[in-house]
Amino acid sequence: MTQGMQSSNATWKKPSRRRMRHSQLWIVLLVVLLLTNISVHALRDSERVGRSIKSSVFLSPAFFLREGSVDNKFYYDIPFPRGHIAIRSFHAEVVDEKGAPVPLHETYLHHWVVSPYYGPKGTQVDFRSPEYISVRNEGICKYTLGQYFGLGSETRRTSTWVPEPYGMEVGDPTKIPSGYEERWFLNIHAIDTRGVEDRLGCTECKCSLYNVTKDGHGRTLRNDYIGGLLCCYDQTQCQLREGFKGGKARKLYLRYTVKWVEWDETIVPVRIYIFDVTSWRSNDLYRCKVEYQVEPCDLQGVGNGKCEDTKKTRAVIPQGGDIVYGVAHQHTGGVGSALYGQDGRLLCSSTPIYGNGPEVGNEAGYIVGMSTCYPKPGSIRVSDGELLTIESNYSSARLHTGVMGLFYILVADPQPEASSILADAQTQARSIMHSLSSSTWGSEIMKYWWAFILVVAFMAVVVIISYRGRNNGDGYQSL
Repeated sequence: MTQGMQSSNATWKKPSRRRMRHSQLWIVLLVVLLLTNISVHALRDSERVGRSIKSSVFLSPAFFLREGSVDNKFYYDIPFPRGHIAIRSFHAEVVDEKGAPVPLHETYLHHWVVSPYYGPKGTQVDFRSPEYISVRNEGICKYTLGQYFGLGSETRRTSTWVPEPYGMEVGDPTKIPSGYEERWFLNIHAIDTRGVEDRLGCTECKCSLYNVTKDGHGRTLRNDYIGGLLCCYDQTQCQLREGFKGGKARKLYLRYTVKWVEWDETIVPVRIYIFDVTSWRSNDLYRCKVEYQVEPCDLQGVGNGKCEDTKKTRAVIPQGGDIVYGVAHQHTGGVGSALYGQDGRLLCSSTPIYGNGPEVGNEAGYIVGMSTCYPKPGSIRVSDGELLTIESNYSSARLHTGVMGLFYILVADPQPEASSILADAQTQARSIMHSLSSSTWGSEIMKYWWAFILVVAFMAVVVIISYRGRNNGDGYQSL
């Protein structure tokens, strides 16, 4: 009876050992196949990204500025990449006719904005034409702030890069009306401050310095409107220092660099939202003033060092998702902006970078950049119809006119979540493949990636079988 039981136990142990070894081999093979698949996709992604990112540099039409003068014009059908593409970034700066960058203390770039529109083929139109079809972002401001890109003095040191795998989809042929084509317009608002009496006052468009009482359409300004866009419209002149004599008008351009990729199914489209701290809701529509005024604090505030103006508003985001990028737009005097969720959580904060030198891109006293938010995909999510809070903070140690408190965010539909192990493996594989492909010898190795994977797989199988043989031989005990 005892022998029978031992014999029975012995025959029971061996098949179990075989089954476990077979299971181990299947696991190894599955892992190898998974690594092969990840490596192939990582290689393809690396090749696709490396080959497909395109970049072009363009010049706007020329504009001319004398000392203290203002140029604020709209240009239609500007040079721009065509076709069904995903825009990755738009970088711009003012340059002279020799291509040299112009410092902010000579030509202040109040703002530039870029946006697409549809126009009939073979016919040039502008916004006044009934055939002009505007293409706006998803932002809440009904009649203003419809642009896709837009910055001001901070343009040189503010990132507009849209990270992988996201992109601003443009040129979708299914959205362009029959007989039309997609085009782009550009608005440049620049102020020449050479020789002016009050440089900051000119950039803040103080009406007294421009000697205007009516706006660009001939409408009388309100008595309490002392500065802002209505006083520094196209061809106005800011007051020069007494005795200063200007020279010849300078020929300038906005030089802009566009980076993009051809559209494919691996790109996740983003929605562009622009929030304005001056917005308010009226009849289910949001209206935005775009600019506002910061009143100076009292002497007590100056003494306590607490001269800061905080302006807040709330607005509903129509369609939520994952926030993949965020940045604010402020003028001189700004100390930072923030965007909060309905539950009070911080979604993104953006602070100004002030220059401290004479060189281009670091002009002392000017905002030369804004910090940006690049949340880890899926980490910052807003819901459809969520009520967001926009906050804009300015120093109120002195009066500021015509300031802005805008907040740009890019939102994408949530993507299916892979397991953390697979995601980490994919990240590591892509990193290895990218490192290899970026070196000369590595690129040669990458031509034979399949052999590399087979060798690694064979070695993995041998090592595991050998290890199991040593540890699961005579000392094996059934469960």
